[in-house]
Amino acid sequence: MHPSAMAFGPGVARHALLRRTDAELDDLEQYRSELTGYCYRMLGSAFEAEDAVQETLIRAWRRIDGFEGRSSLRSWIYAIATNVCLDMLRSQQRRAMPMDVAAPSPATATLMTALPEPTWIEPVPDDRVLPRDGDPAEVAVARESIRLAFVTALQHLPPRQRAVLILRDVLRWRTDEVADLLGATATSVKSTLQRARATLAVVGASPADQRPHDPADDDLQQLLVRYVDAFERLDMVALVDLLHEDAIFTMPPNDLWLQGAATIVAWWTTGLGTACRGATFRPLAGANGSPALALYKPDDDGRRAAFAIQVVEVSGGRISSLHTFLRPELLPLFGQPAFLAGR
Repeated sequence: MHPSAMAFGPGVARHALLRRTDAELDDLEQYRSELTGYCYRMLGSAFEAEDAVQETLIRAWRRIDGFEGRSSLRSWIYAIATNVCLDMLRSQQRRAMPMDVAAPSPATATLMTALPEPTWIEPVPDDRVLPRDGDPAEVAVARESIRLAFVTALQHLPPRQRAVLILRDVLRWRTDEVADLLGATATSVKSTLQRARATLAVVGASPADQRPHDPADDDLQQLLVRYVDAFERLDMVALVDLLHEDAIFTMPPNDLWLQGAATIVAWWTTGLGTACRGATFRPLAGANGSPALALYKPDDDGRRAAFAIQVVEVSGGRISSLHTFLRPELLPLFGQPAFLAGR
């Protein structure tokens, strides 16, 4: 069976697959990465984005005989993806980060409330949504448009406004192209975009506000090395030096979040954060356009078990945010094992 066909999953009927040519399957499969990025921005969940893209490709593959070329194949498949996402969003609540649902907690906090998974924005691996090659400037823009703050801000928009803004301001589609995709007029697209931009201005985010960073930057890598070393040694003096004074620490699916380097370090030292003692960090290729780490802790069987993905946001040479997603099921998305040998 053609490898691209296998990507559509076991739920697709084999007899239908055999009606497709290799070229048709390749034509559809080439859009998987950019569609995943589009659906992730729409949905705020890596797993849901994967599901949406899978459904999009299956629908496209089943309907390709009816594709008459009145638009480009890319526009046609984006229209399908948009409808899939809009359908998924009809029955969902808005995803958020802990800062959106609760006040900051003190260092003495002794209680955390775990909220259901659909409450939260999920991290996404860079290599699943960013172009693998291409113009460096375009890759930088794509990286910044998947930052957690921007994806969170997008969730404040009604689904149709969200689609218009992503297509126009992130993917740089023309107004007439978006109108054709949505079956709308150019005037309505312009009006929808204006409302979406106004909402993002209120919540304080736009693609232009994001500052590109180079994940291969030597200073950034050295900062991460120092952070991991200080945390694994529980050197709190060194940790304070690495954090911005008003740094933020979050830990979904718990609604607890902390603000301020002193508060964060105190919580790690004397509060619930002492449960992080013994953590081992493993660098990842990146998540949401930022450096990321996989976290492991010793278990009763002498192994180190995965327990979190941490997205590290940096500005001005210091760590501005640490988002620790206590979702070990995310590790396979990042190509990481559930366990490491030894303590």
